Amino acid sequence: MRIVIAGGHGQIALRLERLLAKRGDEVAGIVRRPEQAGDLLAAGAEPVVCDLESASVEDVARHLEGADAAVFAAGAGPGSGTERKDTVDRAAAALFADAAEAAGVRRFLVISSMGADREPPEGTDPVFAAYLRAKGAADADVRSRAGLDWTILRPGRLTDGPGTGLVTLADATGRGDVPRDDVAATLMELLDEPRTIGRTLELIGGDVPVADAVGTVAAH
Repeated sequence: MRIVIAGGHGQIALRLERLLAKRGDEVAGIVRRPEQAGDLLAAGAEPVVCDLESASVEDVARHLEGADAAVFAAGAGPGSGTERKDTVDRAAAALFADAAEAAGVRRFLVISSMGADREPPEGTDPVFAAYLRAKGAADADVRSRAGLDWTILRPGRLTDGPGTGLVTLADATGRGDVPRDDVAATLMELLDEPRTIGRTLELIGGDVPVADAVGTVAAH
Protein backbone atom coordinates (compact mmCIF):
# COMPACT_ATOMS: atom_id res chain seq x y z
CA MET A 1 0.00 0.00 0.00
CA ARG A 2 0.93 3.66 -0.28
CA ILE A 3 0.00 5.50 2.89
CA VAL A 4 0.28 9.26 3.48
CA ILE A 5 0.53 10.45 7.08
CA ALA A 6 -0.24 14.03 8.11
CA GLY A 7 1.93 15.08 11.02
CA GLY A 8 4.65 12.76 9.78
CA HIS A 9 7.21 13.86 12.37
CA GLY A 10 4.97 13.13 15.35
CA GLN A 11 6.02 10.50 17.86
CA ILE A 12 3.30 8.02 16.88
CA ALA A 13 3.69 8.83 13.17
CA LEU A 14 7.43 8.06 13.16
CA ARG A 15 6.76 4.73 14.85
CA LEU A 16 4.02 3.94 12.32
CA GLU A 17 6.29 4.89 9.43
CA ARG A 18 8.95 2.48 10.66
CA LEU A 19 6.42 -0.35 10.96
CA LEU A 20 4.91 0.26 7.52
CA ALA A 21 8.27 0.62 5.80
CA LYS A 22 9.54 -2.55 7.48
CA ARG A 23 6.70 -4.60 6.05
CA GLY A 24 7.22 -3.17 2.58
CA ASP A 25 4.58 -0.45 2.30
CA GLU A 26 5.33 2.86 0.61
CA VAL A 27 4.83 5.60 3.17
CA ALA A 28 5.03 9.39 2.93
CA GLY A 29 4.90 11.78 5.86
CA ILE A 30 3.74 15.38 5.60
CA VAL A 31 5.93 17.68 7.72
CA ARG A 32 5.96 21.40 8.27
CA ARG A 33 9.71 22.00 8.52
CA PRO A 34 12.34 20.85 6.00
CA GLU A 35 14.78 20.04 8.82
CA GLN A 36 12.45 17.22 9.93
CA ALA A 37 13.01 15.34 6.67
CA GLY A 38 16.05 13.41 7.91
CA ASP A 39 14.10 11.72 10.70
CA LEU A 40 11.48 10.53 8.21
CA LEU A 41 14.11 9.19 5.82
CA ALA A 42 15.68 7.30 8.73
CA ALA A 43 12.25 5.80 9.47
CA GLY A 44 11.91 4.65 5.86
CA ALA A 45 9.38 7.30 4.87
CA GLU A 46 9.33 9.87 2.08
CA PRO A 47 9.25 13.38 3.57
CA VAL A 48 6.74 15.80 2.05
CA VAL A 49 7.11 19.41 3.19
CA CYS A 50 3.70 21.07 3.38
CA ASP A 51 2.24 23.35 6.07
CA LEU A 52 -1.32 22.20 6.75
CA GLU A 53 -2.09 25.54 8.43
CA SER A 54 -1.56 27.49 5.20
CA ALA A 55 -1.87 24.98 2.33
CA SER A 56 -4.88 24.75 0.05
CA VAL A 57 -6.97 21.63 -0.46
CA GLU A 58 -5.46 21.35 -3.95
CA ASP A 59 -1.91 21.53 -2.56
CA VAL A 60 -2.54 18.68 -0.12
CA ALA A 61 -4.59 16.62 -2.59
CA ARG A 62 -1.59 16.52 -4.91
CA HIS A 63 0.41 14.77 -2.20
CA LEU A 64 -2.39 12.25 -1.72
CA GLU A 65 -2.77 11.25 -5.37
CA GLY A 66 -2.28 7.52 -5.81
CA ALA A 67 -2.44 6.76 -2.09
CA ASP A 68 -4.40 3.79 -0.73
CA ALA A 69 -4.90 5.32 2.72
CA ALA A 70 -4.42 8.53 4.68
CA VAL A 71 -3.67 8.86 8.38
CA PHE A 72 -4.20 12.11 10.30
CA ALA A 73 -1.58 12.13 13.05
CA ALA A 74 -0.92 15.88 13.21
CA GLY A 75 -1.27 17.95 16.36
CA ALA A 76 -0.28 21.36 17.61
CA GLY A 77 1.74 19.64 20.32
CA PRO A 78 2.85 20.67 23.80
CA GLY A 79 3.61 24.32 24.31
CA SER A 80 1.06 25.52 21.76
CA GLY A 81 -1.83 27.74 22.78
CA THR A 82 -5.57 27.46 22.35
CA GLU A 83 -5.53 29.09 18.91
CA ARG A 84 -3.26 26.43 17.36
CA LYS A 85 -5.34 23.65 18.90
CA ASP A 86 -8.08 24.90 16.60
CA THR A 87 -5.97 25.58 13.50
CA VAL A 88 -4.11 22.24 13.66
CA ASP A 89 -6.17 19.72 15.61
CA ARG A 90 -9.47 20.77 14.04
CA ALA A 91 -8.95 22.82 10.87
CA ALA A 92 -5.96 20.84 9.53
CA ALA A 93 -7.90 17.61 10.06
CA ALA A 94 -10.77 18.99 8.00
CA LEU A 95 -8.35 20.18 5.30
CA PHE A 96 -6.71 16.75 5.15
CA ALA A 97 -10.12 15.10 4.88
CA ASP A 98 -11.13 17.51 2.10
CA ALA A 99 -7.89 16.67 0.28
CA ALA A 100 -8.39 12.92 0.69
CA GLU A 101 -11.86 13.21 -0.82
CA ALA A 102 -10.53 15.37 -3.66
CA ALA A 103 -7.79 12.81 -4.38
CA GLY A 104 -10.17 9.86 -4.17
CA VAL A 105 -8.48 8.33 -1.11
CA ARG A 106 -11.28 6.65 0.83
CA ARG A 107 -9.47 4.89 3.69
CA PHE A 108 -8.90 7.50 6.38
CA LEU A 109 -7.60 6.95 9.91
CA VAL A 110 -7.57 9.57 12.64
CA ILE A 111 -5.56 9.60 15.86
CA SER A 112 -7.91 11.34 18.27
CA SER A 113 -7.97 11.49 22.07
CA MET A 114 -9.94 9.86 24.81
CA GLY A 115 -12.40 12.41 26.20
CA ALA A 116 -12.95 14.11 22.83
CA ASP A 117 -16.57 12.95 22.77
CA ARG A 118 -17.76 15.11 25.67
CA GLU A 119 -17.38 18.57 27.16
CA PRO A 120 -14.20 18.73 29.27
CA PRO A 121 -14.88 18.59 33.03
CA GLU A 122 -14.98 21.84 34.96
CA GLY A 123 -11.50 22.82 36.10
CA THR A 124 -9.75 21.28 33.07
CA ASP A 125 -6.69 23.24 32.00
CA PRO A 126 -7.99 25.72 29.36
CA VAL A 127 -5.47 24.71 26.70
CA PHE A 128 -6.16 20.99 27.21
CA ALA A 129 -9.89 21.71 27.13
CA ALA A 130 -9.43 23.54 23.81
CA TYR A 131 -7.49 20.52 22.53
CA LEU A 132 -10.28 18.09 23.48
CA ARG A 133 -12.93 20.32 21.89
CA ALA A 134 -10.85 20.62 18.70
CA LYS A 135 -10.38 16.85 18.51
CA GLY A 136 -14.08 16.30 19.11
CA ALA A 137 -15.03 18.75 16.37
CA ALA A 138 -12.54 17.13 13.97
CA ASP A 139 -13.95 13.67 14.72
CA ALA A 140 -17.51 14.87 14.13
CA ASP A 141 -16.46 16.40 10.82
CA VAL A 142 -14.80 13.19 9.62
CA ARG A 143 -17.77 11.07 10.72
CA SER A 144 -20.09 13.21 8.62
CA ARG A 145 -18.25 12.44 5.36
CA ALA A 146 -19.80 9.81 3.11
CA GLY A 147 -16.73 10.01 0.86
CA LEU A 148 -14.39 8.54 3.47
CA ASP A 149 -14.03 5.03 4.90
CA TRP A 150 -12.96 6.35 8.28
CA THR A 151 -11.81 4.83 11.54
CA ILE A 152 -11.11 7.00 14.58
CA LEU A 153 -8.71 5.75 17.27
CA ARG A 154 -8.78 7.39 20.71
CA PRO A 155 -5.81 6.29 22.81
CA GLY A 156 -5.57 6.77 26.56
CA ARG A 157 -2.66 8.55 28.21
CA LEU A 158 0.37 8.10 25.97
CA THR A 159 3.64 6.77 27.36
CA ASP A 160 7.10 6.34 25.84
CA GLY A 161 7.96 3.00 27.39
CA PRO A 162 8.50 0.03 25.07
CA GLY A 163 5.37 -1.44 23.61
CA THR A 164 4.08 -4.70 25.03
CA GLY A 165 2.04 -5.67 21.98
CA LEU A 166 -0.89 -6.23 24.37
CA VAL A 167 -3.85 -3.85 24.42
CA THR A 168 -7.50 -3.32 25.23
CA LEU A 169 -9.44 -2.04 22.20
CA ALA A 170 -13.17 -1.37 22.36
CA ASP A 171 -15.89 1.21 21.76
CA ALA A 172 -15.27 2.25 25.38
CA THR A 173 -12.35 1.04 27.48
CA GLY A 174 -12.26 3.34 30.49
CA ARG A 175 -9.17 5.35 31.34
CA GLY A 176 -5.68 3.94 31.13
CA ASP A 177 -2.17 4.34 29.75
CA VAL A 178 -0.89 3.00 26.44
CA PRO A 179 2.62 3.07 24.95
CA ARG A 180 2.98 4.98 21.69
CA ASP A 181 4.54 1.83 20.21
CA ASP A 182 1.28 -0.03 20.72
CA VAL A 183 -0.79 2.82 19.28
CA ALA A 184 1.30 2.65 16.09
CA ALA A 185 0.97 -1.14 15.92
CA THR A 186 -2.80 -0.86 16.36
CA LEU A 187 -3.06 1.74 13.58
CA MET A 188 -1.21 -0.57 11.21
CA GLU A 189 -3.64 -3.40 11.96
CA LEU A 190 -6.64 -1.06 11.54
CA LEU A 191 -5.40 -0.04 8.09
CA ASP A 192 -5.71 -3.67 7.03
CA GLU A 193 -9.14 -4.32 8.55
CA PRO A 194 -12.05 -2.88 6.52
CA ARG A 195 -14.55 -4.13 9.10
CA THR A 196 -13.40 -1.30 11.39
CA ILE A 197 -14.65 1.33 8.94
CA GLY A 198 -17.17 3.64 10.58
CA ARG A 199 -15.95 2.83 14.09
CA THR A 200 -14.66 5.09 16.85
CA LEU A 201 -12.47 2.99 19.14
CA GLU A 202 -10.68 3.56 22.43
CA LEU A 203 -7.28 2.01 23.17
CA ILE A 204 -5.39 1.38 26.40
CA GLY A 205 -2.86 -1.17 27.57
CA GLY A 206 -4.26 -4.62 28.20
CA ASP A 207 -3.65 -8.33 27.79
CA VAL A 208 -4.79 -9.07 24.21
CA PRO A 209 -2.29 -9.14 21.31
CA VAL A 210 -2.86 -6.18 18.98
CA ALA A 211 -3.86 -8.24 15.94
CA ASP A 212 -6.33 -10.28 18.02
CA ALA A 213 -7.80 -7.13 19.59
CA VAL A 214 -8.43 -5.58 16.17
CA GLY A 215 -9.84 -8.84 14.85
CA THR A 216 -12.24 -9.18 17.78
CA VAL A 217 -13.50 -5.60 17.41
CA ALA A 218 -13.90 -6.10 13.66
CA ALA A 219 -16.01 -9.20 14.17
CA HIS A 220 -18.56 -7.41 16.39
